[in-house]
Amino acid sequence: MTDSTARLGVDIGGTFTDLALAAGGRLHTLKVLTTPDFPERAVLDGLSTILASAGLGLGEVGSIIHGTTLATNALIERKGAKTALLTTAGFRDSVEIGTESRFEQYDIFLDKPAPLVPRRLRLPIPERIGAQGQVLLPLDRAAVAAVVPLLEAERVESVAIGFLHSFANPAHEIAARDILARQRPDLPITLSSEVSP
Repeated sequence: MTDSTARLGVDIGGTFTDLALAAGGRLHTLKVLTTPDFPERAVLDGLSTILASAGLGLGEVGSIIHGTTLATNALIERKGAKTALLTTAGFRDSVEIGTESRFEQYDIFLDKPAPLVPRRLRLPIPERIGAQGQVLLPLDRAAVAAVVPLLEAERVESVAIGFLHSFANPAHEIAARDILARQRPDLPITLSSEVSP
């Protein structure tokens, strides 16, 4: 990339999408309304406008850096999809119990935020992978299939699967996903071993 190559920064916020274009020693900025249903539309519209104002074509942009607060806002405002969590039996409350690394460690009156997935949708599945990836308890495939009626009754829109030690061996998460996908191919399923192994 040469000094003459333009650089673009884009930040999609809940209300506005901001663009900043550095080109030819000048900084061009633009603020457009975010299009929540299709956030990319605001980016593309803003991109056309800011490039035209700078007299540049898209081919002259050497790098684009993108950021967004949409996911953070969805978490804070609890506006995400209704999600169920399949987890190793015996550990469904781990996300709610937390650890001693909280921000107010000695505040015994601390009100912790409610978990993103309520307890009734944290579904324990008999299975266990050891820390070195060994199978300690085979996946109960029937238990995975048995959660589908509950998912439908609760109108769950997505499923997260987070089994213990899946970073060492994701086989049980993959098998559980495949079982659910056969019965509900329309259901988005996220595996912890793929998101953050």
